[in-house]
Amino acid sequence: MFFDALKEGLTPSRLRADALAGVTVAIVALPLSMAIAIASGVGPERGLYTAIIGGFLVSLLGGSRFQIGGPAGAFIVLVAACVAQTGLSGLILATFLSGVMLALLGLARLGSTIRYMPYPVTVGFTSGIGVIILASQLKDMLGLSLPGGEPGPILPKIAALWQARETASLSAIAVTVLTIAVIELIKRIRPHWPSLLIGIASVTLFSTLAGLQVETIATRFGELPRLPPLPHLPDLSPDALLAALPWAFSFTLLGAIESLLSAMVADGMSGTMHRSNMELIAQGVANMGAALFGGFCVTGTIARTATNVRSGAHTPVAGMIHALVLLVFLLIAAPLAGYIPLAALAGLLGIVAWNMIEKHECAALTRVSRGDAMVLWVTLLVVVFRDLAEGIILGFALGGLVFIRHMSEHSGVFENPAPVSDAADEPSDTQDADRVVYHMRGMIFFGSVARLGTVLERIAERPRTVELDLTGASFVDITGARMIRELAQNLSRRGGWLHIAGARPDIVEQLRSAGVPPEHF
Repeated sequence: MFFDALKEGLTPSRLRADALAGVTVAIVALPLSMAIAIASGVGPERGLYTAIIGGFLVSLLGGSRFQIGGPAGAFIVLVAACVAQTGLSGLILATFLSGVMLALLGLARLGSTIRYMPYPVTVGFTSGIGVIILASQLKDMLGLSLPGGEPGPILPKIAALWQARETASLSAIAVTVLTIAVIELIKRIRPHWPSLLIGIASVTLFSTLAGLQVETIATRFGELPRLPPLPHLPDLSPDALLAALPWAFSFTLLGAIESLLSAMVADGMSGTMHRSNMELIAQGVANMGAALFGGFCVTGTIARTATNVRSGAHTPVAGMIHALVLLVFLLIAAPLAGYIPLAALAGLLGIVAWNMIEKHECAALTRVSRGDAMVLWVTLLVVVFRDLAEGIILGFALGGLVFIRHMSEHSGVFENPAPVSDAADEPSDTQDADRVVYHMRGMIFFGSVARLGTVLERIAERPRTVELDLTGASFVDITGARMIRELAQNLSRRGGWLHIAGARPDIVEQLRSAGVPPEHF
């Protein structure tokens, strides 16, 4: 899209609008990138490296005019688990491998298939991630001190935090509450102001001047470096590859879904159309690039992308400027970040997590359909209590089963004029005993053959001429075609005959490929 924008011409007015939007997005991305990195178990500078390198490459090469790339809250759970199991080097390698996989998905033109993700699955895993992020921030929100490491699974985590409740810090709680209050207040009275940055900056200034005894970025991580490290390849030894590969698959799956969802949100807000395969290739290159500079998972970020659109961006130049502004901050003002209280960043992420829990959508889906409700809650609960990738896979499978059942219920076989289910064995008054007409409608596929097969067997019991009208059939798969072939064979064995009428050319071809002789048409 950047090169399309070059062909269209980058006028001064467009560049001014893109520059303003880029600075605005950078203001939002600055505290978020550091907060997400810390919550993921790595240093805050890693979040900035990811936003700078990954964000620039996503905008330069991507298939969306407005996509903003960088570290995303959706990855916190996976990244933290990967770091705990494989270390920082394993995370960087998994990010690099994920970039290769994403690029291959785009080159194979599989980007459009991500759009088939059922909506209840999307709501379920997004809300589940929000619950996990919220739980992961309780320790810093309350200033708790744990004797050992914080458990990853949510139930042991809550139990450990409860046992450490005596160590809660009133200063940390005050910083958390103040941060949330300032951010929410600014959102209400000045919605166009950068509430996240103002909230973090004002609370940092207050806690520093008041001398509050709270843990800060500097006390836990030291001073931030002024420059990203020189690019270098991660460890590509066989053992390292084997350990990182499962995480790379998970990063790829979530990265593809999150990025294309973000691009679709931008399309809906701006009226444009993104190129999904180009976007996946760009996400792949961005992940490889971020890994080379010590960053971690890059994806399209919905909140920052929406901010970019609302800020009046016209071209991907806005996303590139956002990355350059973050680089300038790292070069000039990195030491100032050391004063930020971790409780303030935890409060910021608490707001992000709460907004990720799609409460209204969960309630609406639960009311509308039992099948969708089952998909939603199974996905959410598996994500929260088991594993993110398992939740997505199980939710997708359940969503497919719900769809199959729904489509099978809208497929049928009807006698003329009475339904087969009411009078399948008796011809109607408009037909004689030697000839009967049946109409098939809807999709005749593997999900509906169990119900339709019983009806067709009853049709074949009486030796007569049966005309099967497929005018209302929209699709016949190989299983449905074999069922019709068996009906023809059963009728022939009993001295009857099957005539197929009204079938579309593609359905005729499918029936012939399943072995239905041409004389039946």
